[in-house]
Amino acid sequence: MFRNVAELVELAESQGKKISQVMIEAEMNATNRSREEIMNEMYRNLDVMEKAVERGLTEDIRSHSGLTGGDAKKLQTYMKEREPLSGMTLLNAVSMSVAVNEVNAAMGTIVATPTAGACGIVPGTLFAMSKKLNPTREEMVNFLFTAGAMGFCIANNAFISGAAGGCQAEVGSATAMAAAAIVEMAGGTPEESAQAVAIALKNMLGLVCDPIAGLVEVPCVKRNAMGAAIATTAADMALAGIKSIVPTDEVILAMYRIGCDMPTTLKETAMGGLAATPTGRAIEAKIFGVPMEKK
Repeated sequence: MFRNVAELVELAESQGKKISQVMIEAEMNATNRSREEIMNEMYRNLDVMEKAVERGLTEDIRSHSGLTGGDAKKLQTYMKEREPLSGMTLLNAVSMSVAVNEVNAAMGTIVATPTAGACGIVPGTLFAMSKKLNPTREEMVNFLFTAGAMGFCIANNAFISGAAGGCQAEVGSATAMAAAAIVEMAGGTPEESAQAVAIALKNMLGLVCDPIAGLVEVPCVKRNAMGAAIATTAADMALAGIKSIVPTDEVILAMYRIGCDMPTTLKETAMGGLAATPTGRAIEAKIFGVPMEKK
């Protein structure tokens, strides 16, 4: 079993396997289940993700608070009516990531990857890349195992929740996971997947968790959008042969230390950042009647 990204890459390279295959075998050993059982479970997760993307892109999704919903559809309309400045694949990833996170905000069914607040980035990039790369269903499932392998390394050496380490630990981890998986789906090496993790995560370091009114909506939905964009760009950079000066596991350690130093006001408490702006407090008061700190 691997404990960090370096060990994961070493296992994959020494055995001539993809990261996804190493993760599947690790899961088989850890759970004493067959490959078929494990694959079938991930196929079910893939189905849930696909339905969430479809709902967010086609239905009139709106959260109970009224703060979020409809932006994924707006992006799709924009893409049909105008030539996107950032390109179709990237904006597809962004819109699909928003779609899934809007479904989550509306209390719909999603797969936490690695959390509900960051649930859009992995499936959003997966289905956007599927439009471009035309993978098999099995290759789409492998995408999820690669993402899961990197999430496993991050979770066991740092954290993946906003309450523990800020949004860098939540959206940042999801962004890194997606970047690695994109690389593998595009034919990259395990080492290139690791480089994509480092490139993606280092650009999310210090990101605070400051949900307005304590709801996983603002700025969470739009941070999923930016996470998808960063993941896609990081994958391209890694596939181009660009490397992180700081090794991947050290980037993860840096994220952990930053999270430990981060004040609690910036860790999902809705006490700082955007949540503490005049607009943030006004929205909070409108939803709950009084600001949360005065309850």
